[in-house]
Amino acid sequence: MRVGFTCSKKVGNSVERNRVRRRLREVVRLAPPEQMRRGYDYVLIGRRTALELPFERLVEDFNRALGRVHGTVQGSAKEAGRPGARGGARPKETPHRGTR
Repeated sequence: MRVGFTCSKKVGNSVERNRVRRRLREVVRLAPPEQMRRGYDYVLIGRRTALELPFERLVEDFNRALGRVHGTVQGSAKEAGRPGARGGARPKETPHRGTR
């Protein structure tokens, strides 16, 4: 498993971009190891909102995103009523899955 971080200059100056990357690295470090799977490469793209959101929200969003990627999160009642919501459906298989 590999994790990459990227942050464009649109986010801000180098101090702000590095702060976003540091926050994202800490989010990954705190993630339960069983959520991230071997054979997957993860790329986190830093956005300006990562500077403004509370850290706990970043952790929750990352965990939810991992659940959606691996199909382990059930849709909430709020999302289930939304048109086009997956409602916890498993994401489509990727062509490279199982080749590593």
